[in-house]
Amino acid sequence: MKKILTILAISFSALMANSVTTAAPHDNDRNWDQPRHQSENKGRDFRDNDDDERMQDKRRVREERGVKRLQQHKWQTGYVMPQHYRGNGYKVDYKEHDLPKPSRNQQWYKINNDYILVDTDSNNILRIQGF
Repeated sequence: MKKILTILAISFSALMANSVTTAAPHDNDRNWDQPRHQSENKGRDFRDNDDDERMQDKRRVREERGVKRLQQHKWQTGYVMPQHYRGNGYKVDYKEHDLPKPSRNQQWYKINNDYILVDTDSNNILRIQGF
């Protein structure tokens, strides 16, 4: 009985200590003797707007280059369909586009005006039909 009471007392004290530490404020950067508005915005922003514009231009050029590369991609039967194109946005219904009915575990995709039949198990390109 004494062991059970000891274990309960230790468990209760550990539980209380844990709840006290989780209830403490997590704002360690703030000095508590200063009002909040004085401790915020102490530093200055040294970033140049030209740097931001250059970064945006680089990102835009990189995205345009990627789009051009994807548009020039040549599909071949037997190749594996890249993961990027396996989303629902590229899937098409064969009835709406006058395509042959796919067999079981096959799906039609439309990429860059080409219709590509893919085996959904292995993601291999089975057929390419351009319009």
